[in-house]
Amino acid sequence: MADFAKKVPYPVGQVRHYLEPGPVVLVSSQAHGRSNIMSMGWHTILAFSPSLIGCVIASANHSHRMIRDSGECVINLPTTELVDQVAKIGNVSGADIDKFAAFGLTRLPANKVQAPLIAECYANFECRLYDDAMIDKYDYFIFEVVDAQVATRPAHPETLHYTGDGVFMVSGKTISRRALFTKVS
Repeated sequence: MADFAKKVPYPVGQVRHYLEPGPVVLVSSQAHGRSNIMSMGWHTILAFSPSLIGCVIASANHSHRMIRDSGECVINLPTTELVDQVAKIGNVSGADIDKFAAFGLTRLPANKVQAPLIAECYANFECRLYDDAMIDKYDYFIFEVVDAQVATRPAHPETLHYTGDGVFMVSGKTISRRALFTKVS
């Protein structure tokens, strides 16, 4: 019989520490002549074609109104080199400061949206609001990725994964099981 680790009760309000699904991203937005950046640890792929991403942006967050008003944003993928900026960006409001200037990040123009790209990030995904049906009730935005830029190296960047309470994990080694997949996409 297998030897399993002992399990103990755990607060249900804290399960997110184990289930945050993807890498931390920096969401840049622009509205009313101002731009902003927010850190986000919770997002999910909803569809491949069109490419849809769902995420929660709390209404108390400065970016919520900017993105709601403009209907667009850029989801930028930082690597471990930006961990300090990611943590600091997530702990200050863009209503009070210019986060690009404060954290030494470079704005670049996007191809299809008004929100700026973050040059230092490994990848930039330009998004437009696709469905706003759940924003008022759940702060849940559904975006369509309308343009994407990804760095050519490294092939598998070290990304940050937030576990809560100021703690990040770093993406680990890559394991390929392509030979086991019969369906090619």
